[in-house]
Amino acid sequence: MLNTASPFTVEDLYRLGWLEDPQVCPDGRVVAFVRVTIDRPANANRRAIWIAPTDGGPPRRFTSGVNDTSPRWSPDGRWLAFVRGRGDQTPQLYVIRRDGGEARCLTSLPQGVSHPAWSPDGRWIAFLSRLNAAERAREDAGESEPTPPDEFTRKQIAERRKYEEERRFDPRVVRRLPYRAGVDFFDDRYAQIYLIDVPEDDDDPAPQPRRITDADLDFGAPVWMPDGQALLTTATRNPEGDSQFFFFDVLRVPVMPEGRAEPQRLTAPGFTYWNPRPSPDGRLIACLRAPEGQPFSAGTLLAVMDASGGALRDLTAATDLSIEAFDWLPDGDGLLCLAAYRGAQPLWRVALDGSGCQRLDQMPGDRLIAECDVGTDGTVAFVAGDAANPCELYVHDPVGVERRLTAFNAPLLEERIVAPYEELIYAAPDGQKVQGWVIHPSDFDPARPGGYPLAVYIHGGPHLMWGPGVRSMWHEWQVAAARGYVVFFCNPRGSDGYGNAWRLATQSNWGFADAPDIHAGIDALLARGYIDPRRIAVTGGSYGGYMTVWLIAHSDRFACAAAARGVYNLLTQHSTSDAHELVELTFEGFPWENHALLWRHSPLAYAHRITTPLLILHAERDYRVPISEAEQLFAFLRRRKQVVEFVRYPREGHELTRTGEPDHRADHMRRILEWFDQFCQMPADNRASSRGEKTDD
Repeated sequence: MLNTASPFTVEDLYRLGWLEDPQVCPDGRVVAFVRVTIDRPANANRRAIWIAPTDGGPPRRFTSGVNDTSPRWSPDGRWLAFVRGRGDQTPQLYVIRRDGGEARCLTSLPQGVSHPAWSPDGRWIAFLSRLNAAERAREDAGESEPTPPDEFTRKQIAERRKYEEERRFDPRVVRRLPYRAGVDFFDDRYAQIYLIDVPEDDDDPAPQPRRITDADLDFGAPVWMPDGQALLTTATRNPEGDSQFFFFDVLRVPVMPEGRAEPQRLTAPGFTYWNPRPSPDGRLIACLRAPEGQPFSAGTLLAVMDASGGALRDLTAATDLSIEAFDWLPDGDGLLCLAAYRGAQPLWRVALDGSGCQRLDQMPGDRLIAECDVGTDGTVAFVAGDAANPCELYVHDPVGVERRLTAFNAPLLEERIVAPYEELIYAAPDGQKVQGWVIHPSDFDPARPGGYPLAVYIHGGPHLMWGPGVRSMWHEWQVAAARGYVVFFCNPRGSDGYGNAWRLATQSNWGFADAPDIHAGIDALLARGYIDPRRIAVTGGSYGGYMTVWLIAHSDRFACAAAARGVYNLLTQHSTSDAHELVELTFEGFPWENHALLWRHSPLAYAHRITTPLLILHAERDYRVPISEAEQLFAFLRRRKQVVEFVRYPREGHELTRTGEPDHRADHMRRILEWFDQFCQMPADNRASSRGEKTDD
């Protein structure tokens, strides 16, 4: 049969969706999940909840909204709760029967809801909503807004509220750090825990939600204790600590018949804690924790403590793994966790006695599992990507049989040539082995006259890890290979998945520690003889943007470069980012203490050496790495009359290339590849002459 498959293009982005938040129904027969698709005419990402039978039957769409998230099954499996955002309205809590019908809205809170959680008896749903002190006081006094009698009145109220909110922050007074994140500024509201009594009958009126916390603290996602008498959550131990990432403790919030009780703090300083989960019998609480001194570099541990609190026992300290997520096994005699390992992210079984982790059998070695859920019958549902497919839903049943439940990407993949990945293990200058991957063009010929251009991709973090199953890069790498590039990426020093010593190598040593690993990979490919050394391009985002500029400031081997959302000046990054702790803790001090050290490790300090043509891309509402980083770099290079171009993306934040507006994501990818083409692609009739060979007249 004639093979009609064609190469990938940038336009394929609009057909590649992804999946989120799998949730196994209590009877183990179906999995609910969020499917994300692109609405091209609206230039928007759409989210709907789907259901897939675990026996492998066809999945079906279950909700009709365009922004439905957070599916959560009731304990008896008869209801599904979820959060729905509609147009200009704040997200609210809905429930829908498993056997179908109309979804019912249970809340109408002005600031919306998030993180729903059913009580063990199915009577209550806990959730979060944000309020300031004055709004909490009015609520406690019983002052609530009446329900609008019609849609016209609702819109009037919403417009009035929006107007008053804008006036309230004009001008904006800032008294704490951080004061912005994502693409928005913080207000004076804090996430509080609510309970709502779920009506048994569709005709019963929805009760008024009851708030059970009252503090100027952001409480984390609520998790019920098995007896239904309390909730677990997290909150900062230091409201003046100027941190949105660290100094968090595990709290127990009692659930009273009425009113509220003071939360009990269960953990102590020395670590920051998150994601508490009780064992099925309620005797233990497991959580993730990281040392406060090196929370970025040292990795994440899985620990357990008695439900009453007290000392924690680390279950994974001896494994040299950094734990991404976990869930209890149904019998409570162990846990299942996700941890990065050499370019993959498999499932691991963790023993309660601290004897270590055992990787689940029959899992492909290149698979990267992004999210998972363990059902009460032992069924494990997970979303994963691998070298052949960027994202689908799978189940691992209680007897160990795996099934793929979705094939949403199959129609496109059947039409395209999927270039295979080749693992490349090579030696760094100090003899350490580095793991990387190579993707060749579909028509690859190692004897091709003139050789091939090389596109080098660098991951962010720096404590992230790439592998063939990384969904956010899978398509972009395939498009680059389809355009004739040999694609190379690796996990240099600082990357996750290779143990604590590898992660810690970049502590106080950005740039100097990891650049040799990347150069060694390029050298290993050049030794093969099919890469044109004059046509090497390099790109990366966030820390990858940092490394891109670091490399071209310390080497002239690159024909061109594209740096996205990068950190270029550690002195200014510290004081403008919502993550100032990254600089303070990585370089072990404040800028006024470490001025010389931070400048030495800043690419901007070497920008006067750059002669490589550079494309700079940045989002205008990026508060993780503010656009002022790109503005400084562009001004330096422009004043030196170097070849430089600066692209600014309005409305976007740091997640532009992962969850931004589809047209911006496509433009970002296209511009980088066109920049590469401008400096790296060579007309076919010039390839032979580039090696000193004769061409036909």
